[in-house]
Amino acid sequence: MPRQGQSVESCILVAWKIARGDTVKQGDIIADIETDKAVFELESPAGGTLLEFFCEEGDDIPVLQNIAAIGEPGEDASALRPDSEESARGGKSGEEKPPSAAPSEEAAERAGAPRPGAGNAPGISPRARRLAAEKGIHPDELRGTGPGGRIIEVDVAEAAAARAAMSPAAVEAFQSGKYSSPHSGSGPGGMVLSSDLKSRTGPSADKEIPVKGIRKIIAERMHHSLSSTAQLTLNTSFNAVAIQNYRKEIKEKGPSMGMPNITLNDMIVHSTVQVLKNHPELNAHFLGDRIIQFAGIHIGVAIDTPRGLMVPNIKSAQTLSLGDISSAIKPVAESCQAGNVDPDLLSGGTFTITNLGALGIESFTPILNAPEVAVLGVGCLTFKTVQNQDGFSHVPAINLSLTIDHQAVDGAPAARFLQDLVAALENFEQIINA
Repeated sequence: MPRQGQSVESCILVAWKIARGDTVKQGDIIADIETDKAVFELESPAGGTLLEFFCEEGDDIPVLQNIAAIGEPGEDASALRPDSEESARGGKSGEEKPPSAAPSEEAAERAGAPRPGAGNAPGISPRARRLAAEKGIHPDELRGTGPGGRIIEVDVAEAAAARAAMSPAAVEAFQSGKYSSPHSGSGPGGMVLSSDLKSRTGPSADKEIPVKGIRKIIAERMHHSLSSTAQLTLNTSFNAVAIQNYRKEIKEKGPSMGMPNITLNDMIVHSTVQVLKNHPELNAHFLGDRIIQFAGIHIGVAIDTPRGLMVPNIKSAQTLSLGDISSAIKPVAESCQAGNVDPDLLSGGTFTITNLGALGIESFTPILNAPEVAVLGVGCLTFKTVQNQDGFSHVPAINLSLTIDHQAVDGAPAARFLQDLVAALENFEQIINA
C-alpha cells in the first residue's frame, strides 16, 4: 500500500480491478484506493501474474503493508503475507516451524479470520452467520466485538436475547434474504410474524446504508469533535455593501487589473486571514495539556463534494494577496470535486471557514475541525433593517457564526475577533490598499 502524502497512515481498498491469475504489465491499474477523502488509482509496480490477494475490498490497510503478490505462475507468495512477516519477527532465529493445518472453524472465529474456503464476508464468522440466520437477524444490524470489529457468535446471541422471537414462517422468509426483521412484532408476546417482515427490494423497501469508508471517517471525526471540545458559537452580521461594490468593480475591470474572477467567499477568506494576524489565539490548536499558536495561517476552506465534506488548506495564506487566494482556492476545490486532491492539503489546517450561503442558509452552528480552536460559518445574503438619520433603511447583510473551543478561547477574545472581522469586511477597500 503506497503512502499517499506524508500525513496518510492508512488507505481503504475500494475495489480490485484485476482477478487472481490475471496477467498485468507494470503501470496497469490494479485497484482503487482511498485516503481520508480522495480516491486514487493504484498502478502495478511490476509485470507478471497476480498470484494472491492479501486483503479484501473495504479493508483499511496501513501504508507500506503488502496487499498482493505479482510474480511467475506457480511461485510461492506466502512469505509476502503481512502475517508471515509479523510471525517471522516474533519467532526465534533458525527455529523450524511444523507445517500448519487448516485452522478449525472455532479457532478461525477466535482469531478473527475467515475459515479457508468458507467464502464468508470478512465481517462475520461462519458460526455467527449461521446463528444469525437461525435467529432471523441480519448481520448489518449487528456490531462486532471480535478482532477488528468482526461479528462473532456471542454478538449474535446477545442481539437475539434482546429481541422478540420469530415464528417459523418468519424465519424461513427472512432466510431468503428478501426481508428485514423488526425488533418486535404483532404476535403473542411481541413475536415477529411473517406479516411483520419488511421487503428489502422494491420501491417501498427501506434502504440500508452501511456506515463505512469515508462516511465512517466523517462520523468518527464529528463525534470526536463534539465529545472532546467545549463548543460555543457566537453570531453577528456585517453590511455587505463594500464587498458587493468591490466585486462589481473587479468583474468590470478585473482583466485590465490582472485579477481573476473574485467571489464574495474569496474576499471573506482574505479578510479573515488579515484579521487573524492580530488574533493568534484563534489561529491555534488545543492539545489538552498545551495550546499551539501558529505563526503561519493555513486556512481551511470547506468544500461540498459527491464523496462528502472536504477541508483542503491554503498554506501560509498570510503571505498571499486576494488574487493569489482566489487562484489557490479554485483548483483545490476542483480537485476535491474530482476526488484526486493531494492528501497533504487535507491536514495541517489552523483555522477553517465553511460557507453555506450558496444553499440559502442564513445562520448555522459550524462544528470545530479539532484540534483547531475556531471555525467560521458564513451564511447567505439577506436584508437587515438599520436605523439612520433619515429613519430606517434596509441593507444587504451576511451572517457570520464563529464556533470556538471554550477550553482554549474565551468568549470575549472571540467577540473581539468578530468585531474586527466585521470592520474589515465593511471597509474592504482599506484592507486591500493597506
